[in-house]
Amino acid sequence: MAIGLGIIGLGVVGRRTMGQALADPKFRVAAGWDLSADARAQALAEYPDLSVAGDAQGVFGDPEVDLVYIATPPASHRDYALAAFDAGKAIFCEKPLSVDLAQGREMVMRAAESKRPSAVNFVHASSVGGEKIRAAVAEGRLGELRGVDIRLHFARWPREWQAAASNWLSFREQGGYTREVLSHFLYLTERIFGSVKLEGASVAYPPETRLAETHVVARLSCGNLPVTVAASSGGVGLDEIEFTVWGDRLSYRLTDWHVLWESDGGGWQAVASDVADVRAEGFRRQLGQLADMMEGRGHTLADFAVAYAVQETVESILGS
Repeated sequence: MAIGLGIIGLGVVGRRTMGQALADPKFRVAAGWDLSADARAQALAEYPDLSVAGDAQGVFGDPEVDLVYIATPPASHRDYALAAFDAGKAIFCEKPLSVDLAQGREMVMRAAESKRPSAVNFVHASSVGGEKIRAAVAEGRLGELRGVDIRLHFARWPREWQAAASNWLSFREQGGYTREVLSHFLYLTERIFGSVKLEGASVAYPPETRLAETHVVARLSCGNLPVTVAASSGGVGLDEIEFTVWGDRLSYRLTDWHVLWESDGGGWQAVASDVADVRAEGFRRQLGQLADMMEGRGHTLADFAVAYAVQETVESILGS
């Protein structure tokens, strides 16, 4: 039978995942709920057949729900996750796991105690480009590794499509691009090279004391491999998202999340792929991994302990 999905949080991300699940025969959307009446109305306008629960407990208590997807602001993740575990449900949680380290540790502990399937949504757990880089590194095709560089720039934060969530994404308590974007690439770094250690960081904030970071510079390492981060927001121009792995024979670069390039010393060349739409394929693969998790098979999704390690690094950077 198809996996019954219950969605807590019907904002842009929740509705996007709902659309992807509805197109996948391995899943059925059993119920959804959001604290916002506007979000509930928007979800029903886009998906008229959606069963909207009266409250969050209506999703947790629904016998048709096998898996709860938590797509709410991160400060609420702990309460929803614990309620889902109490109801005997599996969990797929948006990143970051939490913004509070004590709560993150509690979530890891409860996940282990519950023995229910649980994972956190990092896009590079199953992305086409991320997997190609991981395989190339494992096979030694890059030669001696020289370093990893992560470069981010956003002309506007939050981005225009995130405007409905600006009431929390704009502020340092829960938001900022370090948690929302950099965390994906810190996860990818750990997945390929092992545990990340923070060596030092500097973070700049705007004069308004509650607003999220505008500039981040960080030095990290994976063993002897140096990892650098340079991120900023503000200023006209195109957004930039780059993840580069430097080798002495071959280097790889991801741009715009999913576009893969390589260089053997000359200019960057696009890496050929038999996948027509690598972004859509990444979403499809992520759902496939989620189905594998639910059916007890091996999968590449980040468990709560892995997500907590990323959370520790992120919060350490922001606390610098």
